Amino acid sequence: MVTPQIKADNLAKKIGLNTNLYLKHEDMHPLGSHKGRSIPPMINKYVEQGITNFVISSSGNAALAAALHIKELNRLNFFSAHTLTIFVGEKIEKEKLQALEKLADPLSSRAERRISIIKTSNPKQQALQMEKNTSAKYLRQSTDDTALTGYESLAEELAMIENLSAVFIPTSSGTTAQGLYEGFKKLNINPQIHIIQTTACHPIVDTITTTSLAESRRAPPSSPASTRSSLGGFLTPSVATAIVDNIGHRKIQVAEAIKNSHGQGWIATNEEIKNAIKLLKETENTQASPNSALAVVGLIKSIQSGAKFTGPVVCILTGK
Repeated sequence: MVTPQIKADNLAKKIGLNTNLYLKHEDMHPLGSHKGRSIPPMINKYVEQGITNFVISSSGNAALAAALHIKELNRLNFFSAHTLTIFVGEKIEKEKLQALEKLADPLSSRAERRISIIKTSNPKQQALQMEKNTSAKYLRQSTDDTALTGYESLAEELAMIENLSAVFIPTSSGTTAQGLYEGFKKLNINPQIHIIQTTACHPIVDTITTTSLAESRRAPPSSPASTRSSLGGFLTPSVATAIVDNIGHRKIQVAEAIKNSHGQGWIATNEEIKNAIKLLKETENTQASPNSALAVVGLIKSIQSGAKFTGPVVCILTGK
């Protein structure tokens, strides 16, 4: 499924970007978000191996993509009876929980359901335990390299923009950033990879900053490290609730991708995210989620740091 990549001339002018700007609408993917790129290949791989039971822990987007794909597999072959157990946190957004509940089977007995949702205080641990104790396969894109291949199609679509110079990516586990970088390499292009995390969750940006400090022996003027003191308390929850991976299994690979592409990592405050949402609405009449708005925050911070772009720039609107 090719998602729209729409020029955003008004936004570009407003933020002082002297090149073409595109908004890549992964929020319009039929599986709900950019996770619709990575989750189906993972499921298909394991279905080919004879696995029919799956489990996932998710703040919403990955679970939605998995549930929609499982439902489609079962629709195409009713007798296949693939199952999916979704563990969600107790503080999951009400809107995302409602969307998941619409996909869950209405049967009264949990044992008879093909898709079921369980709220818990420790969804990741519960999913790992279920994989250990049952035949269910844990769908975890942060540690499964099959997920990377799903973003090759996204790289191919973005590469249709001639002389693409930079891509700004809201980032939790870093799978999208790594997958895009590897996809671009196969296409023999090397646009800058910029990732954006939040004040509440930024292990990959920390890794990038640490690497830069080790190489330069000083904090780059525009780096997150040099502005860290202005970010406020890190314990304040972020409005971008999909950015939750505090471990960052892919942080070394993503840091290397950013270094090799001459990109950067950025940290967004709640105020910056809210301002970006407002900007998108005012300039492009685009209603973006806080998670999607992270890309615009990163671009603005990059421009303010004095970054130069030799060609078009893309902000990926990842979804809710």
